[in-house]
Amino acid sequence: MTARPDIHLHINPRDLHDWRGRHRLALFTRLAVMCEARGLGFRAIARHPDEMRRGHAEADGNLHIVENGRVEGEGWLNAALAYLHGFWHLDPRGVHAESLAARAVFDPSEVDSGAAERFFADLEARFVQRRRSRFHQPREVALDLPPASVALFLQGPSAFFYGRCKLSVEETILAVAQGSAGRPVLVKPHPQVLEDGRAAIARAVAQGAKVQATEANVHDVLAAAAVTVSVNSAVAMEGFLHRKPAILFGGSDFPTLVTQASGAADFPKALTKALTADWAYPKMVHWYFNRHTVELAAKDFEDRAFAAFERVGFPRGRLGL
Repeated sequence: MTARPDIHLHINPRDLHDWRGRHRLALFTRLAVMCEARGLGFRAIARHPDEMRRGHAEADGNLHIVENGRVEGEGWLNAALAYLHGFWHLDPRGVHAESLAARAVFDPSEVDSGAAERFFADLEARFVQRRRSRFHQPREVALDLPPASVALFLQGPSAFFYGRCKLSVEETILAVAQGSAGRPVLVKPHPQVLEDGRAAIARAVAQGAKVQATEANVHDVLAAAAVTVSVNSAVAMEGFLHRKPAILFGGSDFPTLVTQASGAADFPKALTKALTADWAYPKMVHWYFNRHTVELAAKDFEDRAFAAFERVGFPRGRLGL
């Protein structure tokens, strides 16, 4: 008799001996609970550095799920948080800009309006009304933010890797400041690299950028903004929950939900397009999260997880279910 496959959870080696229950590895804990309930064999192993580089991974008869992976092959899936707490990528090609979702085309006619509105209202209640975000945010409500502004959200170095953005941080700030068509420009440093962001803003201001730096709660900034701008930040998705359009300077896994800009020359045109287009925010959000992610608390989590397993050659029958 052929042995039942095991599920191997490839995680950061530093977390290997204390991974269950970690917020950053919530998907892996949820999968472990599912495996235990279903009688599936699983184990956590140290992720190899090669699994974070684009490439082919060999099949070995087991199912592999790689934290922040970039590999493809029979029995291999890549996992990462998908912008909002509780939603995750489980993708056969990669995560974020390298996932299969990046090739998908949004068609609002394919999304049920009622289901989209209900889902959107639920996310508004969970994230906007509770002022929740992926990273720590100030509790104080900011009252000094100019309305109808262009809100630029800076990111860490990883956003500029793999050719996702051709501009430096300072060049991005200057491009937005110069192309804002007279609108005030807010620039928020990333919470995890505050000092780097502050320094980049100071350098851009020294070169003539007229911007207002802010470290206010992301939801206060989004409430004041007319549009969000970033390389490919999660704040684009958070902005959709505020019904604000997004402009991206880098690649993403939701290109048909945003306006793309490549540099200072085309940013003004991108701004006009973003502000004048008719964006179907509830349908956009429903389409992305329900078709391209798994939600840990959803009733259909296991169905979506098993569908992802099947996409890489591991239907339920092969797992012995």
